Parts: sequence; structure tokens; C-alpha cells
Amino acid sequence: MRRSGACVRCFCLVVLAVASALCVSGPALYWRYNKSFSSSSSSLSLSRSFVPFFGSGSISPLPGLRWRSTSSCAPCTCDCPPPLSLQTVAPALANVSITDCGESDPELHKELGKQPAELLTEELKLHEAVIEEQSRHANASLADARRLASQYQHEVEKCNMATEACEEARERSQGSLAKERKITALWEKRARQLGWQDA
Repeated sequence: MRRSGACVRCFCLVVLAVASALCVSGPALYWRYNKSFSSSSSSLSLSRSFVPFFGSGSISPLPGLRWRSTSSCAPCTCDCPPPLSLQTVAPALANVSITDCGESDPELHKELGKQPAELLTEELKLHEAVIEEQSRHANASLADARRLASQYQHEVEKCNMATEACEEARERSQGSLAKERKITALWEKRARQLGWQDA
């Protein structure tokens, strides 16, 4: 994983350096090549072949060049500014070399020097470590769940014991209440027999 990211970064840096160099030095090379080409004898036939398409005194499709319709073509004049060097445009890119890419990173150098079998072994070890970590996490979660279940079971047992005690107390109180009602009814009956009446 780390090796592929470093390779992609190095490749992007190389592509950027080549594209910058072509963008900076490309126009200058084109105009230099075009100037030497127009001074040779083949430029005369080239200018004659373009005359019917653009007409006499027409503007050429390339900026800075003026095509002539006469048989003796004067050398083309370039109106472009002097070319810029890579050192003036991007001084940081001028010092980049492809050969030393990643040499300052010992870890990358070590990774690039490994054989495919070593890389496969390391990847298998990483997968094994991830599986062990997931298994450890699952075991810890299972232990927590068992501990909570045991705690809840203990609480349920305590609640059941308290409920049973309350039921026994309720049954005793109901029995006592029934006895008290019988005694109260007996005393009320005797009182009525002796002449007691409700007020």
C-alpha cells in the first residue's frame, strides 16, 4: 500500500516535470525549427502550396508568420518574445532528476528492493494481524456481554426473591385481616345483643 502510493507520487512528479519542460521550451524549439526550415529551399515549395488555400496577402493560421504569394518567398519573421528557460519559470523543477527519485527515503528504497514473495508474505501477515485484532475485539465484546448478562441475571434473581417475600407478606396480611374482620363482626354482634345501636 505504501509502495504504490510512493510510486504514484513519483510518477506524477515526473509527468509534471516533463509537461512543464515541454510547455516552456516547446515554442522556442518550434520557432527555431521553423526558422531553419523556412531558410532552406523546401520552404519555397511549402509556401507556394499554401498560397491557393489562404490567398494572396492572407493571414496565416500560425501567429507571427506572414505568408507570401510571390514566387520568391522572403524569410518568415517571428514576432514572438524570447523563449523562457525552465530555470526562470520553475526553479524547483529544474533541480528534479528522475534517477534520484526516492533515494532519500530509506523505507521506500527498502520496499522497492523486496521480492514479490516477500511482499506477498508481508501482505498475508498484515491480513492475519487484522483478523487477530478483529477476533480480539469480538472476544472482548463477548466477555462484556456475558458479564452484563450475569449481572442482569443476578438482579433478576434478587427481584424474584423480593417479589416472593412481598407475596408471602401479602398473604399473611390478608390472613390477619380476615381474622380481624371475624373478631370485629363477633364483637359487633354481642354489642347489638346488649342493646347497642348505631348513632
